[in-house]
Amino acid sequence: MGRAMQTSLSPQGINLDDEIGGAIRMSEVTDQDLADRLRTAGIALTLQRLVIARVLLSRPIHLTADQVWARARVIMPEISRATVYNTLDLFERSNLLRRLIIDSEKVVFDSNTAPHHHLYDASTGEVTDISAGELKVIGMPTLPPGMELEDVDVVVRIRPRVE
Repeated sequence: MGRAMQTSLSPQGINLDDEIGGAIRMSEVTDQDLADRLRTAGIALTLQRLVIARVLLSRPIHLTADQVWARARVIMPEISRATVYNTLDLFERSNLLRRLIIDSEKVVFDSNTAPHHHLYDASTGEVTDISAGELKVIGMPTLPPGMELEDVDVVVRIRPRVE
């Protein structure tokens, strides 16, 4: 990885979770850390993939594809929507993130691939993690013949109490 990549992204690595409103925080995850993670997953390194990794893999986060695209464009304005969507598919196939279907109209990408569940705030659209120990799923249904359990995703939907 050359110096140009590091310079293009920021020597410390920008975490864009707070870019709305102008508050940009610095992440402790370096571009080298992200590049190593991509290579370990068998992903060929490109600047675009590194930018998307910077957006998604610097910390646990839940973003829609369009949110990833918007944040990636802060770093690399010329990055295309197609590149982001293709890279999200690649990262998912490589087990770097999970696709979480919230409802028929909302899908987010979750960078935390460890077993856990989610809270979904219906009033804000925010998705947050519930640690694996906070919610237990006891028992499983009888599966149809020839089928095996792939995964269990629990999304607890919440909203502000109306008083």
